[in-house]
Amino acid sequence: MVSRPSNKPTIKINKSKRDLLALQSIIGVSSEITALRDLIKTVGPSDATTLILGDSGTGKELVAKALHGCSTRNKGPFIPINCGAIPKDLLESELFGHRKGSFTGAISDRKGRFQLANGGTLFLDEIGDMSMDLQVKLLRVLQERTVDPVGTNEGISIDVRVIAATHKNIESLIERGEFREDLFYRLNVMPLEIKALSERTEDIPSLFEYFAIEHSDKSNQPIRLHSASMNIFFEYLWPGNVRELSNLVARYSALYPGTEIDLRKVPLSMVPGGMRAALDQSAADALFLATSANFPVSSEQAISDNIAAANSANEFETCLEIDELDEVQRVIELAQGRQNFPDEGVKLKDHLLEIERALIQQALNKAGGNVSQTARLLSLQRTTLIEKINKFGLTNKA
Repeated sequence: MVSRPSNKPTIKINKSKRDLLALQSIIGVSSEITALRDLIKTVGPSDATTLILGDSGTGKELVAKALHGCSTRNKGPFIPINCGAIPKDLLESELFGHRKGSFTGAISDRKGRFQLANGGTLFLDEIGDMSMDLQVKLLRVLQERTVDPVGTNEGISIDVRVIAATHKNIESLIERGEFREDLFYRLNVMPLEIKALSERTEDIPSLFEYFAIEHSDKSNQPIRLHSASMNIFFEYLWPGNVRELSNLVARYSALYPGTEIDLRKVPLSMVPGGMRAALDQSAADALFLATSANFPVSSEQAISDNIAAANSANEFETCLEIDELDEVQRVIELAQGRQNFPDEGVKLKDHLLEIERALIQQALNKAGGNVSQTARLLSLQRTTLIEKINKFGLTNKA
């Protein structure tokens, strides 16, 4: 989830401009996102402590900012801190501040995040990574609304709304004695859960469109996604959630600015591993090349050239048998529309596998049996190629 430009609103609500701007950042059309926006509108104006749950990359900080934007504290500061990114020994000082000379390196007084967030909102990200001793101190701050900077016992009153977030299962942490139950109940006054992207795939097109606009430049239109590739996006599990989608769009925007992205044309190294399986990259590439107007030579010429090369090098015994080549040729001609589609139909998967097998064998022959060079010719990972060689029982020696 990301912030849309203010000139492209996607959510129409009869609320103040402040609330509208805050909620525009929550992109999506799914029932889950619609319900989340409604809950933010309800919970936002409250000062109640809120706990946001969701996997990494789902946009927990974005939701926290939207809650702040919908609150009466929106003119105050929004101060985030990642509890898992700061060493344990420094986190207490970061949260509560310190006095000059309280420890080595404390050369002056310093305000903590609680004081910096006074009158606004403090966002405690990855609260599940906080140590037990700091959890005790945090609980006291939430109860008494005062902080004691490191090096002093003089409490400082604070007026802060606390929003916490974690990707961990807090209840499991409690059972293992790694998180205080009383702190959990103090934080979990208003729970919000963000669903993983794989559970709301209908949001992918609108997210892709936004990221494409965000990562485009003045000289190029935003990238687009081929319909077949969009189906792959729908099937993919998105372990990195929305953050992964954003990074992927940024990658393709840099590689292929202003174009339609067809995953069949993208090198395997630029395609997430989980998508490669769904795409069946090698077989799909073969079929795509066969049907493309850019196919360099006729299928007959390509095959005869390979046979001639093998004969001239006395390597014909390592090539495909003639009947196997004929079958590949027949399938390519069928894909090109040069043969009538048979009444009995075809087994598409078997034909794709045969084309894949044929191309791998020919690449092996061209590379003289060198697996690394063959992998480069086919734009495959070396380990993936070895698996396919073993799968098809091919000859990988010169």
